[in-house]
Amino acid sequence: MHEVLLSELLLPLISGGRPSGGASSNVDGIPSIGGENILMSGGMTYLELKRIPSSFFRSMPKGRLQNQDVLINKDGAQTGKVGLYTGEFNEAAVNEHVFILRARNQQELSQPYLYYCILYPETRNKIERRITGSAQPGLNTQFVKAVTIPYCSIKKQERIASIISSLDESILKTESLIQKYQNIKIGLIDDFFTHGVLPSGQLRPPRSQAPELYQSTAIGWMPRDWECQTLSSILLKSGGYLQTGPFGSQLHAYEYQSEGIPVVMPQDINDGLIGIESIARISVSRASSLSRHALKVGDIIIARRGDLSRAAPVQPSESGWICGTGCFLLRLGKTELNHLFFSHVYRHDIIQRQIAGMQVGTTMPSLNNAVMGKLLFPFPSLAEQNEISKRIDAVEYKITTLQKHVKKSAQQKLGLMHDLLTGKVEVKVNESQDAKA
Repeated sequence: MHEVLLSELLLPLISGGRPSGGASSNVDGIPSIGGENILMSGGMTYLELKRIPSSFFRSMPKGRLQNQDVLINKDGAQTGKVGLYTGEFNEAAVNEHVFILRARNQQELSQPYLYYCILYPETRNKIERRITGSAQPGLNTQFVKAVTIPYCSIKKQERIASIISSLDESILKTESLIQKYQNIKIGLIDDFFTHGVLPSGQLRPPRSQAPELYQSTAIGWMPRDWECQTLSSILLKSGGYLQTGPFGSQLHAYEYQSEGIPVVMPQDINDGLIGIESIARISVSRASSLSRHALKVGDIIIARRGDLSRAAPVQPSESGWICGTGCFLLRLGKTELNHLFFSHVYRHDIIQRQIAGMQVGTTMPSLNNAVMGKLLFPFPSLAEQNEISKRIDAVEYKITTLQKHVKKSAQQKLGLMHDLLTGKVEVKVNESQDAKA
């Protein structure tokens, strides 16, 4: 392995363009690939795809895509993102925000290998140092004259790319499985909160078939044997309460540290779970002075500003953590309401539609105790709540398990890239058959 400047290996960088008025997702035509189609973690996405007229595509002097072109986002907040185009469309182009990186001689430089070299964190750091501008950061064509990549024989390049891509394919399959379960979960939640579950374990028949089983309420149609109650009435009956986390005067930013008791902020709550990747912490002694804000199993922690759909039931491992600034701590008390069921309902449209009509704040959406107290919740029997929660939680557990697998595989990929691209692990090949690393 030895380092070679990109400028010695690549053709002059290629960018594209768009017609007057820009590209549109609402017209037929040729796909126009932009920075939004390149993932931060590497790779491509085509969920949001804009197109340009065929006539404009035919007139483009440059910017037409070829299979296995390497693409890099050249300006904007996410400058430096990189992806590998693998011929998903018969014809496609890039817009003016993307550079195409194409080898001078593909018998000497493998495009997939080039992609992994650019994706390698050390190379990305080199590229980031070439970004100029603050208001509108960007790369110009000269960065290739300052950035090097590890270089070896074409057979070794192909073997290295093959090894890393096999792990990429495994990650992609797992991510597809996650999306499948996400779709299943959405369907289940809609069914459960519309029809509920009978003691037999079956969904109630739809209202069109059995109208006598349903009632019209202020929050829509629901099973006749369900109740509809405000949060304030639920808490009044149960002896529970809703309180905000400590304000800045009670807990100062300088008190946060890298070790100690976690303090949950709105950004730590995602998909019904509390994440710990970047969670703030305080000392054990400081946490003891904020015991009234400590989480207990059976509580729900809810974001009261920003993304107002964030809510999570407290797990046993999170007991004793502190409800932070920007969150509500909801303690249901002695009630016939399952906190897991409540958390699912809170994140559903049944509640979020109400919040959208009552939230306060202009620069940042927020909630207060008065708004929260007025929210109407569906209230089935505890047995039905438990069954609904159990079924949803089973799917969420599968999703969480798969997400952990993806995260672990991504870490393995980084380690593998380091070992192979630095030569720490030697890749041996011969003329007749590639050897294993």
